[in-house]
Amino acid sequence: MHRFRSSLLSHHRCLHSLQNAGPLCSHLKSRSVIRFSGPDTIKFLQGLLSNDVRRFGEPPREENSPIPTPNVASVVVPPMYAALLTPQGRFLYDLFLYRPPRPEEKLDRTGSGPDNGSGGSVEILADVDNSISDELLATLKKYRLRSKVDIDNVAEDFSCWQRYGRDLSGKTPTVEEPEADSVGWGGGVDSAGKSASHSSDVGWQWFKDPRLDCLGFRGIFPSGTMPPLVESDKETDEENYLMWRLEKGIAEGSTEIPKGEAIPLEYNFAGLNAISFDKGCYVGQELIARTHHRGVIRKRLLPLKFLDNNGKEVEEKVTPGSEVINTASGKKLGSVTTALGFRGMGVLRLDDAFKDTLTLQGQEDIKVMAIRPDWWLAEWFQDQQHTAVA
Repeated sequence: MHRFRSSLLSHHRCLHSLQNAGPLCSHLKSRSVIRFSGPDTIKFLQGLLSNDVRRFGEPPREENSPIPTPNVASVVVPPMYAALLTPQGRFLYDLFLYRPPRPEEKLDRTGSGPDNGSGGSVEILADVDNSISDELLATLKKYRLRSKVDIDNVAEDFSCWQRYGRDLSGKTPTVEEPEADSVGWGGGVDSAGKSASHSSDVGWQWFKDPRLDCLGFRGIFPSGTMPPLVESDKETDEENYLMWRLEKGIAEGSTEIPKGEAIPLEYNFAGLNAISFDKGCYVGQELIARTHHRGVIRKRLLPLKFLDNNGKEVEEKVTPGSEVINTASGKKLGSVTTALGFRGMGVLRLDDAFKDTLTLQGQEDIKVMAIRPDWWLAEWFQDQQHTAVA
């Protein structure tokens, strides 16, 4: 299979190829890695982030591994998606949090027993938007006060990767593409997973994306190394991962989710496992709780297609910030937040979003088609009905 190298003129062909391609992998150069360490790490993050970070402090669940393999843990700690908000409940930064295995949770190199203990230290790695990593570090250190937690930029030491494409949902695994979460520090170990874990002396692994199964697998790996299961002809530009997300209406990072402006529930964070409504107080929690319990979200982020009057896809003519209007009523419904080729995303009012009279302000020759994502929760469609009669 050839490498996917899309250009500005080939996004239509690229998307078609992605929809029919097998597993692909992209090095996410738009993402960076920071590290939290110290005895107050869990408490510090728990008071800041939208998700329940206490899970990282609980004993991991045991897994039965049929093969005692060095560097393979007998415990599994899935990653977590979370957000840091303003005190007013607006989005600032998103973080993918990983708790690396402690030495006592994996076998030593002989495979005969656990490694030496970590002395109770706590470490969390966070995959964050590279464009704001310095700003995020400064913000976190402002909140640190007297907490015993160190916050370091380790971007040069680690890289972020995404593995996605057809047959990676985990529902229909194939012989050719074994479940990626069996590799490295994981649960059951098959021969492919065992071989892959031995290809690196650190045993880093893929995890199911904590947001949705349809997004595939995500992981942090030491810089300069090739993650397990990535063949040279299956590595593809990160732009293709963006196209994969555009099709599903899933934004990522402070560029696609307007920093200081976006309301997390309008960007579907509740459906992306980014918010705990039971954890108690955190920065911005009050607005999130009030909006959630009110029960009606009038606007949501949606996948968009851009078409001409003949229904043909329009390439590279739409820019973020373009206003979407209903030509029949003249009402503004929202705006485009991200665009690539003929696809995009936008936050639109749900009462009119799925009508066939949507265009762009000042570009009335371009029609906008909003798409209902397959992964949406059933109650969101009820919200839409309530909004329509409100």
